[in-house]
Amino acid sequence: MAASHPSTEMAASPMVRPTVQELAAAGAEEPPRQYVLPEQDRHGDLLAADEFPEPIPLVDLSRLTDADEAERLRAALQTWGFFLATNHGIEDSLMDAMTSVSREFFRQPAEERQKCSNLVDGNGKDYQVEGYGSDKVVSDDQVLNWSDRLHLRVEPEDERNFAKWPSHPESFRDVLQEYASRIKKIRDLVLRSIAKLLEIDEDYFVNQISNKAPGFARFNYYPPCPRPDLVLGLRAHSDGGLLTILFNDDTVGGLQVQRDGRWYNVPAKPHTLLINLADCLEIMNNGIFTSPVHRVVTNVEKDRLSLAVFYAVDAETMLEPAPGLLDDKRPPRYKKMVAKDFVAGLFEHFRQGKRFIDTLKI
Repeated sequence: MAASHPSTEMAASPMVRPTVQELAAAGAEEPPRQYVLPEQDRHGDLLAADEFPEPIPLVDLSRLTDADEAERLRAALQTWGFFLATNHGIEDSLMDAMTSVSREFFRQPAEERQKCSNLVDGNGKDYQVEGYGSDKVVSDDQVLNWSDRLHLRVEPEDERNFAKWPSHPESFRDVLQEYASRIKKIRDLVLRSIAKLLEIDEDYFVNQISNKAPGFARFNYYPPCPRPDLVLGLRAHSDGGLLTILFNDDTVGGLQVQRDGRWYNVPAKPHTLLINLADCLEIMNNGIFTSPVHRVVTNVEKDRLSLAVFYAVDAETMLEPAPGLLDDKRPPRYKKMVAKDFVAGLFEHFRQGKRFIDTLKI
């Protein structure tokens, strides 16, 4: 779970500001006003959330061919839109290595991190999806997230921009490439399992992913914040793509999910993966399983790190419910839209705290 589809962040002429890491390192007692949510958006204490009303949904990926495990997956998706994956096939040692190189990158001096900057030539006139930095800033009244990110394309493999991949730590590239190859297999397993639950062709969703469909790894870093009661690490949103696979920080909480208008703290378990549906998949499954709204709160004492891998469809893909899910009793619940047009509408709605997908409902 993380920000909307990464392509929504592309634009020219952003307004340059310090990274959140730089602000946190300066030790300000109050966050700059650009990070403070308007009072009408706070609805009381931002940190106030309920604990899960039931055990966190756990799904054993090695047993998805078993009827009981498949039903466990169905229940998780119908209730929450996400689940924690166990026995996913990625060794603890690889996950630990991924955590280690991620933290090492963010702990480098600023001048080292800026070698991967998402601002072209460091002049602030052109913002690009890939690289290290903070939110794209397009207006003075924009409310910013208390987080920085390192955003890297991992799919298609031949479009990886290694110039933006950190050269330090030296093992970063090898670890991420191995992790990405393993996560891709999990993506296909989950998409096929969802198709089976819906009783449509097992490969329907996998076949929507062309060899040009983008996949991005986004390393999210949330520094300590002096006023977590006023500032969010990541504003409420649902992910805009197809599927998100999150490697969550299991030492510092912060991820919250919304259900029926209430926020719940999402507990983390070591060496598990949190997998959630995204908006394009909600459209394709005709709203039977929905994309969860989530956010990240900040912490006054501790930093937090997560790694989200976002999978999307090709820009020219027509987003529409799968034909096998439509009949006289089950009409389409969403208007058709080409993926690139859907992506174009995501960013502005995200800034406004709204879901673009809601405008497509019939």
